Amino acid sequence: MKILLTGFEPFDNSPINPSEQIIHALANEPTSSVQIESAVLPVDLKLGPAALLYAVKASEPEAIICLGQASHRSVISIERVAVNLLDFRMPDNAGNQVEDRPIKPNGPAAYFTTLPIRKISSALKANGIPAELSLSAGTYLCNQVIFTLLHYLKEQDRKIPAGFIHLPALPEQAAQMKGSVPSMSLETMLQGIRIAIQVVAEE
Repeated sequence: MKILLTGFEPFDNSPINPSEQIIHALANEPTSSVQIESAVLPVDLKLGPAALLYAVKASEPEAIICLGQASHRSVISIERVAVNLLDFRMPDNAGNQVEDRPIKPNGPAAYFTTLPIRKISSALKANGIPAELSLSAGTYLCNQVIFTLLHYLKEQDRKIPAGFIHLPALPEQAAQMKGSVPSMSLETMLQGIRIAIQVVAEE
């Protein structure tokens, strides 16, 4: 099975992003049942969604798992819904900041993601990895790219599993943030995403 796995470049003054590190690590791992195609997306209002759609068209995957960082979450969060809203709490890496603007002016209010989210969550917990089902991917780039992706797949009538998983901060990131910020080791996150990939491949 061919799965497209995407992450993001660092943002918000951090030199690292766990989603990017996971992409690089898993892209080089040998596997007998899954072919991983990967892409690291720019944290950019215009370039991020465009890079994702380019990767989809170039790789023609059978499933798509997008990853991103959510610094104040303590567990791996499997997203249920992408909303048609841009409302950035901080500028992106190109300095863009928008408020209360639709991603697709004539699009629906929201899309449900189509990964087997409950099976992924259960499999992670069964392996001792903290996980949750999350109602919303927020209103920043993570939400924008998954909404854009689901809208594209709907327009193209491509019925393939696609969704978004948020990752906590790495310990070295949390140590540099103000206040008490939860974190998770890269190895735990890697194991969690390996399991998620396997669950999707077995569907």
